Amino acid sequence: MMNIVMARIDNRLLHGIIVTQWAPMSGAHRVMVIDDKVANDDIAKASMRLARPAGMAVSIISEDTAITNFKAGKYEKEKVFVIVREPESILNLVENGVSIPQLVVGGTVVKDDGVQLSPRAYASKNNISTYRKLLDLGIKIVTQFVPADKPQEITNKL
Repeated sequence: MMNIVMARIDNRLLHGIIVTQWAPMSGAHRVMVIDDKVANDDIAKASMRLARPAGMAVSIISEDTAITNFKAGKYEKEKVFVIVREPESILNLVENGVSIPQLVVGGTVVKDDGVQLSPRAYASKNNISTYRKLLDLGIKIVTQFVPADKPQEITNKL
């Protein structure tokens, strides 16, 4: 059994709003940043670790490592909060047997060819097809920048 309690798309990955609001609200024991670029950049990794939420473990790993670790049952006894930059990372996890209850789309960068999902979230054409696949797989997707915001379904934006 995998215990992902929350999955979030956020272009800044681990930052203040995550540390002070989302992480405590998630009930997770571990914040897991899944990002190939940061996982292979020791300086970026070290600075991100400084933002570790109080009392929580932090993993900053590549997609392949995350999939390997989940398949090996490494996080079975933990509640995990996953953060990625793009929905394709979530689809990769799900297609490899990782169970994600809901996806919260937070802040993303503006996408030139894309659509605006919320005041702070955008999706490229490729992202849109990925979001559709995730919805087809039964994953609920909402946009929500901070926990105090009302979650908004994204289905009508796709």
